Amino acid sequence: MIILKLIVTNLLRHRIRSLISTAGIAFSVAAMLTIVTVLQGAVAMFSGILSSDSQIIVFERNVSDLFFSSVPSEAARTISSWPIVQHADPVLFGIVSSSDHPIITCFGITESDARLRQATWIKGERTVFGKSADGIVLGQRAAEFMSAVVGNHVQIGHGTFLVQGIIRTANGFEDGGVFMPLASAQSFFHKEGSSSVITVKLRSKEDAAHFEAMVRRSFPDLVALEDEEFTRSYSQFKILQATAWAVGGCGLLLGGLGVANTMIMSVFTRIREIAILRVNGFSNTQIATVIFGESALVSVLGALAGLLLGAAFLFALKLVPALHGYVDTSVQPLVVLIVIVLALFTGVAGALYPAVYAIRIRAVEALRFE
Repeated sequence: MIILKLIVTNLLRHRIRSLISTAGIAFSVAAMLTIVTVLQGAVAMFSGILSSDSQIIVFERNVSDLFFSSVPSEAARTISSWPIVQHADPVLFGIVSSSDHPIITCFGITESDARLRQATWIKGERTVFGKSADGIVLGQRAAEFMSAVVGNHVQIGHGTFLVQGIIRTANGFEDGGVFMPLASAQSFFHKEGSSSVITVKLRSKEDAAHFEAMVRRSFPDLVALEDEEFTRSYSQFKILQATAWAVGGCGLLLGGLGVANTMIMSVFTRIREIAILRVNGFSNTQIATVIFGESALVSVLGALAGLLLGAAFLFALKLVPALHGYVDTSVQPLVVLIVIVLALFTGVAGALYPAVYAIRIRAVEALRFE
């Protein structure tokens, strides 16, 4: 109890210094929570494009990006015929452009694709998709920024297409995308006879390993991965996640340096006090406990404040209309736990040198310190 009172008293004696250190940890935690959550949400959004009513993704082996993957149409037809497969949907990804919007994601799909089945059709009918080579369906957001309605002809790249439908999807990348019949997309992107991936749903999930073996045996240039395995192994996702943690870690490191500076200054200005504690029977362990306790309390308060600040910022992002569907701001409990542990570890690590310095103070010399 005496040690706890000393910890609180010492922090309150230097309110401004303690507040600055707490704020440093708080802003670091808020930044880390926000960056990690937003980037992990982006990964989840993109992986959601690939796992639309499917369990397995088939793509070209040894490609750095799925936009460069090339899967023969023959593979899609063969895989669809396997008894263990419920359905296999080839999908061609591409980047297209329109006036004032140079980058729009394009999806070359078949009329039976789950994206069309699961979407909410605002205008048009699903049955017309694929009936016309120049017919396309727009996501709601794409229709808004292209100022397009059903029946309009829109310029995309060097081609002109007829808008046959407008749909709303939960995924922002899809909601801001253009959906073309697969054959039209293959011709538009000069990838006749191929798709980027095949999304596969099996009749039984227990057949996943058997299916992957069949793909390896029948198509050596292709690889099949379950959705979860693909998300863990895809290099682009790894880069995004590593970047998020690296940037957040740098922020926490800066916050930890602030705590270290505060504790060093606190020890240097209390040398005589520490000597008096020694004379009154405080052991090295108790002296170190006071220093580490101050740092830990600052870190905990900063972490809690940072979590509240980060959560408020993420909530604000949800209210931005332009980000609807593009940013998943759901905070994962595991991320919160990791952030708190890292903040506490960083703060305590910042008190290591001040604690070592404090326990090496000799009482007789310190009492003469001015």
